[in-house]
Amino acid sequence: MNKVLVVVMTMLLLQGCITKLVTVPVGIAYDVTKGAVKGTAAVVGAVLPDDDDEENEKKSKKKHKD
Repeated sequence: MNKVLVVVMTMLLLQGCITKLVTVPVGIAYDVTKGAVKGTAAVVGAVLPDDDDEENEKKSKKKHKD
């Protein structure tokens, strides 16, 4: 009975440590992946033209005419 109580108490006391051990690496992996995706999107956006500049120019010309 005492061993069960000791194990339960130890689990409760170490719960915060276990949470940190799991969440910190997950947070780091998320940040690294987010940076890689943003970098890839920027490179693809720079390489592949999407005519956004032409559309913006047309819209601004229409606004100035009105």
